[in-house]
Amino acid sequence: MLDDVVAVLACPHCGADLDRAGSTLRCATSHVFDIARQGYVSLLSGKSRTGGDTAAMVAARADFLNAGHYAPIADAVAEAVSPVEGCVVDLGAGTGYYLARVLAESPERVGVALDVSKYACRRAAKAHPRLGAVVADAWQPLPVQSEAASAVLNVFAPRNASEMHRVLRPGGYLVVVVPNSDHLAELVAELDLLKVDEHKQQRLTEQLADRFTPVSQQTCEFPLSLGEAETEAVVAMGPSAWHAETEDLRARIAALPKPVELTASVTVAVYQRRGWSAGG
Repeated sequence: MLDDVVAVLACPHCGADLDRAGSTLRCATSHVFDIARQGYVSLLSGKSRTGGDTAAMVAARADFLNAGHYAPIADAVAEAVSPVEGCVVDLGAGTGYYLARVLAESPERVGVALDVSKYACRRAAKAHPRLGAVVADAWQPLPVQSEAASAVLNVFAPRNASEMHRVLRPGGYLVVVVPNSDHLAELVAELDLLKVDEHKQQRLTEQLADRFTPVSQQTCEFPLSLGEAETEAVVAMGPSAWHAETEDLRARIAALPKPVELTASVTVAVYQRRGWSAGG
């Protein structure tokens, strides 16, 4: 893990700075955290939930994203942070795919991938040489120092508005990607998957209104033509994977005409952190 990444991290127990000591990170009050052999570190507090995406869900996401199916979304996210240098924090980073794309655009950036799934962090730790992967709970205080980030990414992930605001520097950018109501709608209808609330973007803006100023919003929409394995992957990597029987889904996917023709549709929204103090 890069020293530049360690420098922006904070102890999840006391909030103190962390320093590397061999294969561990330590704070001044002697809290110690082992760096796993896969390159990530767990900074969960005692109140944190554990678990997150399973190994199977993460593997499905890695296969699907690495095949380039969501490259237009990654391109839009990278474009949204094009003016930004310094540290980029990805909350709910998964495999680190989107953060790695952002880091590839500039050698002046380092990245912190935060995810509650250790399986996701194992993948993220290898996604880019300037990326540090940290197991962390989005609903607890994030193990990142206040005002340390120039940008925060939040792609298909839980949003903790107060913590995203705290870790961003004044004027920093928050980039949020949410699915639109017609995202993969053809598959949702055929397989009875979870539907996206058509007012999701409106609720998001209202959630962020007291801490962030809207800057821009764009719809990123493009066709997908998927085989059977790719269709299984796009279902397995999403929230419907928690609510459906795997074998039943596989049977229903196998019965679909091939290739499976879908439309991906998301909103990429950019917000700017308001300048009042991180504690106010």
